[in-house]
Amino acid sequence: MTDATIFALSSGRPPAAIAVLRISGPRATDALVGMAGGMVPPRKASVRHLRDSEGAILDKAIVLFFPGPASATGEDSVEFHLHGGRAVIAAVERELSTLPGFRPASAGEFTRRSFANGRLDLSEAEGLADLLEAETELQRRNAQSLADGALSQQVAEWRETVLMLGAEVEAVLDFSDEEDGEDLSPTFHVKRAALQAELERWADAPRLEALREGFRVVIAGPPNIGKSSLFNAILREDVAIATPIAGTTRDVLFRPVAIDGIPFQFVDTAGIRNETTDQVEKIGIERAKSALATADVVLWLGPEGEGPAGAWEIETKSDVANRRMKEMPVAVVSARTGAGVDDLVRDLVTLARDRMPAPGSVAISNFQRAQICDALDALCDIPASEDMLVFAERLRLARVAFDRLTGKSDVEAMLDRLFSRFCIGK
Repeated sequence: MTDATIFALSSGRPPAAIAVLRISGPRATDALVGMAGGMVPPRKASVRHLRDSEGAILDKAIVLFFPGPASATGEDSVEFHLHGGRAVIAAVERELSTLPGFRPASAGEFTRRSFANGRLDLSEAEGLADLLEAETELQRRNAQSLADGALSQQVAEWRETVLMLGAEVEAVLDFSDEEDGEDLSPTFHVKRAALQAELERWADAPRLEALREGFRVVIAGPPNIGKSSLFNAILREDVAIATPIAGTTRDVLFRPVAIDGIPFQFVDTAGIRNETTDQVEKIGIERAKSALATADVVLWLGPEGEGPAGAWEIETKSDVANRRMKEMPVAVVSARTGAGVDDLVRDLVTLARDRMPAPGSVAISNFQRAQICDALDALCDIPASEDMLVFAERLRLARVAFDRLTGKSDVEAMLDRLFSRFCIGK
């Protein structure tokens, strides 16, 4: 527990009807005594006049006290529910700053204290961060599952299984010198194999990064083929400049959008061609090629068969009689009339929904997947040797990977990145 007592506005930007100011730390009750005139009953809303050090009234507020360790942060915590004007909030924050040991909170510091004091683990904290940033129903459901401990509970079960297997190996090692020494039970490798299969299933779970950033659809092809026009038609707004002049698009354009509750990121790219003397266009072409490598699906508008592997062949300008036609297009569209665009979007939604977590399942981050794969690698190496010491070490490595997953071991750099995603009052 840190010596500092922190405070911050945890509600929305003022002005507002109500502003919630959170306080947490070893001297949180000093704010009650010094500003609210005394202690209040725990977990019961009380109305108090908040006063400054000279006795002047700052606001009439609802005051709540949450004693640690049974609080959100695991520390003594106080909430002032103020009138939401900027001047009121500023006056209360100014008075709090004068109290000894008090300081404004940094981004994510309340949640970091919750983690440090065991009120939530790493995967729950990451779920909470995602919940605060969720913009679609799919993102909200997945974040809520993580924040409620769906992955944490699963990891606890895995860790318990590894501990039981490890205890059996240790028992064999302890009695290995005796004539009637024990052997591993017939169920040892059955349990290990079951755990391995479960980890393999989770390692193949949908990627959380795709859910956070959106299913990435990259529109690509040579210059003046209709990429920007299709980009605008899908988004139903003029985002990209579309002209008959080749090379109009010089950079990569990104636009996040939610369609039927699915987060997408549509990407318009510069026309790809081999010969150009324009240095700016060359840079745009290189960026277009880089975008292809990060796509979940590429809509290829160029000559059939010349796009990247797995790209969707799109035939454009269906309203033009002498257009270049494709033998097996996924979609035939006209950005000018809108023909075929809605069908293409529906097909993209279907594809994205298949790649996103199904109801009841959980998407995991690259970090979480890496730890699961580390544990899986350790367990897969066990059958390679009958040496009990090797068994014990492999099980220890699996347990360490699970501890990294929940934040019980060396993940300080990852913590810094995670909690920097939070707002000041969270």
